[in-house]
Amino acid sequence: MKNLKTPFKLIPLIMLLLVLSSCSSVRVAADYDEEANFETYRTFAFFKPGIDKAEINDIDKRRILRAIEAELMAKGLTKSENPDMLVSIFTKSNQRVDVFNNAWGMGGWGWGGFGGWGWGMGPGMMGGAWGNQVSTTTEGMLFIDFIDADKKELFWQGSGTGYLVTRNVEKKEAQIKEFVAKTMEQFPPEVK
Repeated sequence: MKNLKTPFKLIPLIMLLLVLSSCSSVRVAADYDEEANFETYRTFAFFKPGIDKAEINDIDKRRILRAIEAELMAKGLTKSENPDMLVSIFTKSNQRVDVFNNAWGMGGWGWGGFGGWGWGMGPGMMGGAWGNQVSTTTEGMLFIDFIDADKKELFWQGSGTGYLVTRNVEKKEAQIKEFVAKTMEQFPPEVK
C-alpha cells in the first residue's frame, strides 16, 4: 500500500512543473500581408522617423534596436544603406494596480482588545491597515514594424507584451532581448 501512495504524492509537483515550464513572461502576436513575398526581403535599415516617435528613453531604444538587428542578422538579413525593408518600433505601457485584501474571517476567540479574553477582531478586519496590500506593475508592449522600402507599406507587424523591470539594468537588458526574440520567432511567417 505504501508504494501505491508515493506516485500520487508526486502528481501535484509534476503538474506545477508542467504549468511553470509552459508559461512565458512575454505574450506575442504577429500579423502580415498575405500577398507579401518574404523571400525578396534580404536587407534592412532602421526607419528613424518612426523610431523617434517611440515613447521610450534613448537607452532602451538602443537596446531594442540592437536586439532587433541581432535577430535579423541571425535570420540571414544584412543591414544596408539601400534596404529592401525598413524597421520601425512603437511602444506602449500600462500601469496595473492590484489591491489585495488579506482580511480573512471576521474574528475569533482570543484576545478581545480592551476587554481581555473573548471575541475580537484581528488586523485587517473592518478595513484595518494590515488588511490591504497594493501592488503596482508596469505592463509594456513593443511593436516591431517591417515596411517595404519601395512601396512604403507595412507588410509585417509583431508585438510582445509583458511586465517590465525598471530598476535592475541586467534584468531590463534580458527582458528587452526576450521581448524581441519571442516576437521575432514569428518572422518570417510560415506562408501556406
